[in-house]
Amino acid sequence: MRSLWIVMAFLVALGALEPASAQTRGTRQEPLRVLLIPADGGTEDGTKADFKPLFDTITRTSGLYFDVQVGQSYAAVIEGMCAGLADIAWFGPVSFIEARNRGCAELLAVEERDGSSTYYAALFVSASSDIRSIGDLPGHSLALGSSHSASSFAYPIAMIAKAGIDPLFDLGALRLTGSHANSLMALKSGQVDAAGASLVSFERAVNQAGLDASAFRILAKSDPIPNPPIAMNPGLSVAMKSALRDAIAGVHAAPGVNPDAIRGYGGKRVDRYDTRVDDNVFTDAAAAIAFIDDDFKAAVLRKAGTAQN
Repeated sequence: MRSLWIVMAFLVALGALEPASAQTRGTRQEPLRVLLIPADGGTEDGTKADFKPLFDTITRTSGLYFDVQVGQSYAAVIEGMCAGLADIAWFGPVSFIEARNRGCAELLAVEERDGSSTYYAALFVSASSDIRSIGDLPGHSLALGSSHSASSFAYPIAMIAKAGIDPLFDLGALRLTGSHANSLMALKSGQVDAAGASLVSFERAVNQAGLDASAFRILAKSDPIPNPPIAMNPGLSVAMKSALRDAIAGVHAAPGVNPDAIRGYGGKRVDRYDTRVDDNVFTDAAAAIAFIDDDFKAAVLRKAGTAQN
């Protein structure tokens, strides 16, 4: 209950609780409210800088206006969408599934780069570590990001479980850091023996946060994960949903658009946003991590809490 009040207080601070009709949004005076999960470092600057150019470009090409904000956590974005306090959200694959299953999110688009709409998670160790394979992880400590994250939580755990290792009983300790970048920093500083994060976030940390790539080694790489989607609130009108699909699907080809403005996860330039993707791709991907249910997450949180107390 306390965490819900924190979420609501955050959204009040954004001004998101002001009453307004979802059907009249999109004007300069009443912009569509966009919430982004804090993918890298948990800070507004990094994630907002990734996506604001995209929404600014859509404004120029479609006349729709947006108020782009970054949630304090994955959970804050899910709750904001489900409370009707956001019209559009950028989720991780797992957080999108959670919101969709609660009837709070409808797929809008998925970024595409070089013909691919997938990315990867990885388990990292220090370059000098004597851990050579996942099989060497028992007894060692692991840093993970948010429990709502696919690539910094669910898929790293799934990779470990697939190798026949029980993350709850075989690992020495678990540390939940809240973000990809924080997990990588915990590994860099020697607080843990391994870390889970996306390859996109690792590249960003190297390019923007000054991490030395040569100090890390990829222990294992996940199967492909569907790119984090942009979703709409189901309460938007049919006309607004259609306008959003048309706007984001065609933004890359609009006259006078700078291709560098079409960016996505990690601030990377993307070729286009595909609105034709069936959200069943997320359902299929979820099958690989289906064992990570609420009870499993609670057990991870307990183990992590014990390790940090």
